[in-house]
Amino acid sequence: MDSVDLEVLKSSVRWLDAGHRVLLVTVVKTWGSSPRPEGAMLVVRGDGLVVGSVSGGCIEDDLIDRVHREGVTIVKPEAVKYGITAEEAHRFGLPCGGTIQLVLEPLSEASGIRELLETVERGELVARTLDMATGRATLGPAKATDGVDFDDVRLLTIHGPRYRMLVIGAGQLSRYLCQIAVGLDYQVTVCDPREEYTDTWDVPGTALVRTMPDDTVLDMKLDERCAVIALTHDPKLDDLALMEALKTPAFYVGALGSRRNNAARRERLKEFDLSEAELARLHGPVGIYIGSRTPPEIAVSILAEVTAAKNGVSLPTILQVEGAKAAREQAAGAGSTCDV
Repeated sequence: MDSVDLEVLKSSVRWLDAGHRVLLVTVVKTWGSSPRPEGAMLVVRGDGLVVGSVSGGCIEDDLIDRVHREGVTIVKPEAVKYGITAEEAHRFGLPCGGTIQLVLEPLSEASGIRELLETVERGELVARTLDMATGRATLGPAKATDGVDFDDVRLLTIHGPRYRMLVIGAGQLSRYLCQIAVGLDYQVTVCDPREEYTDTWDVPGTALVRTMPDDTVLDMKLDERCAVIALTHDPKLDDLALMEALKTPAFYVGALGSRRNNAARRERLKEFDLSEAELARLHGPVGIYIGSRTPPEIAVSILAEVTAAKNGVSLPTILQVEGAKAAREQAAGAGSTCDV
């Protein structure tokens, strides 16, 4: 889960233990554009102190003002909407006339927040079901593909591990990519069996393993919340990771390299009995085309494509490295013909 939302749970438990009245606010539905996704959380203490966010700030201000004026007075969960009219959308900073629906939940022992936090901190993925009539919540198993579900009677939210990223190679590019990935809240694992690279690896917030890449992929049990990026330029390492990663539900599998190297890689991977559908999942050359040349720029390019895949955005060919370079070459060729 998002580290901000994890801090919401921690703050909720801490404030309840201190005897405060606490209001948990969850985004349950959005229409049009909205600054925060469904499932985003904010917790408001009885004196107006807040942790988390559900909008760009204006809705938070309104909720804080409400708590300052009235305190946390509701005794059971209730649903509210912001931005129903164009005037409200403008007032609360919702772009394009967006509308956001929130559930306001006064926390108590029946809310099960402490149990939820303990489950999440054990690294488990869990579904929390809130009964709107009683305020009682129960926990149960969840799948990585589950999402928020609200029908005015119950609220189902999914909590658990952050998105994970496996990076093959501990070289210079990996340093920049992992630094940004940590900032994007990925749980980052770097795999490289080469001592000359791993002995100097010191990127905070990442886990380093020295096992072989294919073993690492299998050990991590990749799911729909995982991304794999191969950056060594060494087929003996990259191909081992890719041949296993492409068989998993990972939402993104990509590899660094030129168009020619990418084509050769795909031919090699065919020898590992990968299906055409599995091979089609490979992003390569990795990244979107932004004219990047330096390692930091290449890292931005790669993570932009990963972010698009994570958010279900299908990038047009012209933005992908292979398509963009082919278009540029075609345009250059056409231009030289016209100049003659």
